[in-house]
Amino acid sequence: MNDSRIPVIDLAPWVDGDPDVRAGIARTVDEALQTAGFLLVTGHGVEASLRARVRDAARDFFRLPDGVKQTYAAKVGGRGWLGPGAEANGYSEGTETPPDLKESLTFATHEPFDDPVVNAEWYAPNVWPAEVPELRTLCEEYLAQMASLEKELLSLLGDALGLEPDFFSRHMDHPTYGFNINWYPGTEVMGEPQPGQFRIGPHTDFGTVTILDRQAGKGGLQVYTDEGGWEDAPFDPDALTINIGDLLARWTGDRWRSGRHRVLPPPADAPTEELISLVYFGECTPGTRVESVPAPVGRVAYEPVDSHVYLRAKLDSITVD
Repeated sequence: MNDSRIPVIDLAPWVDGDPDVRAGIARTVDEALQTAGFLLVTGHGVEASLRARVRDAARDFFRLPDGVKQTYAAKVGGRGWLGPGAEANGYSEGTETPPDLKESLTFATHEPFDDPVVNAEWYAPNVWPAEVPELRTLCEEYLAQMASLEKELLSLLGDALGLEPDFFSRHMDHPTYGFNINWYPGTEVMGEPQPGQFRIGPHTDFGTVTILDRQAGKGGLQVYTDEGGWEDAPFDPDALTINIGDLLARWTGDRWRSGRHRVLPPPADAPTEELISLVYFGECTPGTRVESVPAPVGRVAYEPVDSHVYLRAKLDSITVD
């Protein structure tokens, strides 16, 4: 993929605060998000060793017998284990596809909310596997860093649109972020892919920003652009991959596009390839009213939506009955 469509942004100069440098970074971000909805970021401060330790602990869980993992089974949008066949992300585009070829551990915020109804739906306790006790500590450390990084990114995004730096971040005081650890094993675990079956089917994410720590692979991430169609996403082992979700695209009046993507099935020439992705889904505080930024920044004036009414409908749409 042409790197100009998905540039690498070093956050360190942004944080340092030189006005001219920050202005240049903001312009690059704005241009990239209009094209593909994706960025790579370095200078994020998340140590590679922490990311590796989260992966190692998660791998220990995924390699447990199915009967053990089943005790942690959850529904899409819940907390726990999503087994094979639980999701079909292509459903969100109205495409009848086979289920995604993956397993996931899924966690989310659990800090109590002041509305008991909202609290019950969005802030349930996380379910941590007793068989891998170190996973909780590692994930909580990782998630604390993701929350800080998300706020920094949202400040950058507000600046890139010429808005107040807290235009987006002020709606994240009590967010319902989600965190998926996606395991993509080879065909010896999942079986041969069916026609039209992916590790994750074509879709866009639903919320604000997604922060992805991924591994390079032949059966890896692809990104869609109008210019190039489906292409392999660029990879930098030091970088995190950032993409815009549907809510933020609506918020910007479609100035920025929600990044359409998919994850390829295991390739025929490497059928045992195994990958693990760490996926942080940034979300708003429940009850946030998402209203399109007016022209000349925004290009489409969507009807305002309640962030979590919108998110619940999207999560339901990808659930395999």
